[in-house]
Amino acid sequence: MLGRLATHAAVLLRGKHKATFAPHMDMGDFVIIINAEKIALSGNKALTKFAHHHSGFPGGLTSTVYGELIEKHPTRAVEKAIKGMLPKNRLGAQVASKLKVYAGPEHPHAAQAPTPYVFTQVSQIAK
Repeated sequence: MLGRLATHAAVLLRGKHKATFAPHMDMGDFVIIINAEKIALSGNKALTKFAHHHSGFPGGLTSTVYGELIEKHPTRAVEKAIKGMLPKNRLGAQVASKLKVYAGPEHPHAAQAPTPYVFTQVSQIAK
């Protein structure tokens, strides 16, 4: 489930899970998400939910169905969901730079010895 994954990732990125959380400081952790290609949407959202972006030119609004976005660019769909839950200011941009999303199971951050974070709720729903 994309939304449940995004909320957990946003909390970890902001640092809200820590006792020393301060809303004006970047206290969060780096988050590495793998297997983004296996993400699912609940209900009929793959056909009815749209992702919009604008080129900046007149008439440059482009809308894409989320199902197509997940098929073509699964990392963008996950990043868009998580970044939508972060602050829309310089702190949010700094926090978003700590997010790394990969479509497959491989990632180049093995040297940092990342600790896995297991979502029991997500693994129970997505079968």
